[in-house]
Amino acid sequence: MKILVDAMGGDNAPKEIVKGCVEAVKSAEDFEILLLGDKQQIEDLLTTYRYSGNRISIRHTTEVITNNEAPTKAIKEKKDSSIVVGFQMLKEKLGDVFISAGSTGALMTGALFLLGRIRGVNRPALTPVVPSLSGGTVIADAGMNTTCKPINYMQFALMGKTYIEMVLGKNNPRIGLVNVGSEEEKGLPIIKQVNTLLKESNFNFIGNIEGNDIATGKVDVAVCDGFTGNVMLKMMEGSGKYMSNGLKKVFTANIVSKLAYMMLKSNFEVFKKSLDPNEFGGTPILGVNGIVYKCHGSCNFKAIKNTVLNSIELAKKNFIDRIREEIKELEVNNIGDVEI
Repeated sequence: MKILVDAMGGDNAPKEIVKGCVEAVKSAEDFEILLLGDKQQIEDLLTTYRYSGNRISIRHTTEVITNNEAPTKAIKEKKDSSIVVGFQMLKEKLGDVFISAGSTGALMTGALFLLGRIRGVNRPALTPVVPSLSGGTVIADAGMNTTCKPINYMQFALMGKTYIEMVLGKNNPRIGLVNVGSEEEKGLPIIKQVNTLLKESNFNFIGNIEGNDIATGKVDVAVCDGFTGNVMLKMMEGSGKYMSNGLKKVFTANIVSKLAYMMLKSNFEVFKKSLDPNEFGGTPILGVNGIVYKCHGSCNFKAIKNTVLNSIELAKKNFIDRIREEIKELEVNNIGDVEI
């Protein structure tokens, strides 16, 4: 299995990207990594990290797409950028997965224009796993689609359900529709219509949910439009940092609290780890013809390492074929014809 990794994308590239790949190959077997980017920089970093194996290779690229570029224009004009080369290689089956911490807009545009959507998928979705009391909850969508039709919500539910089944092993996952209240009479007309459709579907739909229901683990998949999902995701990330920093101040306030910290250090580290988005790795773009992961622009080597390892498991399970089958089943049930 070959994992394609954009070495030049992200705030900490290529240093953290290369380090994460080195750590990944130390952690598991049966795969290799192809780093896309400036060959000299990558080689220097591999030397710095004392890697001399044969499971990491380099595909030299001469261009980089930055965050301040217009995505569509950059994808069309920078043919030798690490992002475009990555998508082309994935499309040509020269790799099994493509991972990047680069421009979100370029990744979304490239995924749509260069890979294309899975047949039957109306719009792809970003589906991160966020920490919750139930062991992790998927938000679908978390940023790709700011306005949606009923069919989009239904397909987000399907793709989120399939992803959490295959990644976290949750059978018959609970699906909730994010709304301003749990009551069915609340919300916009489109939310009320989607609520009805979800109730009539074969999904394990538990009804409308509010933002606080995600962290408490009331659902396994939280379905929403990308604007709502992205705001919730960023709020959760910020809250995690706030809690982590707050606890640190509490435990270092005086000698007594420092002694208490020493006694609780191992428990505190476990809790802190559960709030760290780097531990969950990147977010998959579901609904396109290939396994693509978007890592946070400021991610560190741990996020890259964990994304590589997570993506391998997804590729082994033929995730794209599973989505194709389930989308067809959704169409057979005529849900795919619903519009607003």
